[in-house]
Amino acid sequence: MKSSHNIVLMHGWGCDRSIWNGLRTHLEGAGHSVTAVDFPGFGATPEPAEPWGMEDYAQWFERFLNERGIVQPILVGHSFGGRVAIVHASRNPVSKVVLVDAAGVKPRRPVSYYLKVWSFKALKRLAPLLLGRKKADALIERRRAAAGSADYNAASPVMRGTLTRVVNEDLRRHMPSIKAPTLLIWGENDTATPVADARKMERLIPDAGLVVFDGASHYSFLDRPAQFAAVLDSFLAS
Repeated sequence: MKSSHNIVLMHGWGCDRSIWNGLRTHLEGAGHSVTAVDFPGFGATPEPAEPWGMEDYAQWFERFLNERGIVQPILVGHSFGGRVAIVHASRNPVSKVVLVDAAGVKPRRPVSYYLKVWSFKALKRLAPLLLGRKKADALIERRRAAAGSADYNAASPVMRGTLTRVVNEDLRRHMPSIKAPTLLIWGENDTATPVADARKMERLIPDAGLVVFDGASHYSFLDRPAQFAAVLDSFLAS
């Protein structure tokens, strides 16, 4: 007889819970209880009143689970959702953790990156004095659009501030505190959170194993749905 699990699906940045529809159908068909989250600022959940960091999202997620009576779930977190899963699992009892192309390892950046950040901050301070507010705002927005990521440019001002805060938080300090069995599933060609990040997580999380899908991207669960479901089913049954 197959055992049933309480599974929580946690989406990545710029997505919402609907991205899990295919996997959710598969898991519910296997008899599992599945809850998919819309984090604040995504899907049906309003954005926060001011920029949030990872601690804010972790506390919100704890309240989300408590309000629904979800105890010791299995967490499946993609990208940004993986960030929340890492923090939550490091200090709360969970049954298992599945990190899918998860974020959480802050990349080493070249000096040129910090020079670009400094010059943009200087522009924001000086341009209104030199050009006036209207011309300065237009110049700053053009520079922002040229230099910012697609996620950053698509976000509201509050969520831009949130993105800046969360991507600059290195979560490696939390990983050794994750005691639950942890499965890492990654796309070989993930450029947003490369496989090198997964290998660092595998070393830091005490009971972790890594599966890499050949040719898959940052969305490995969408690129290889059947393969992903098979690997997940095996992990759930183990």
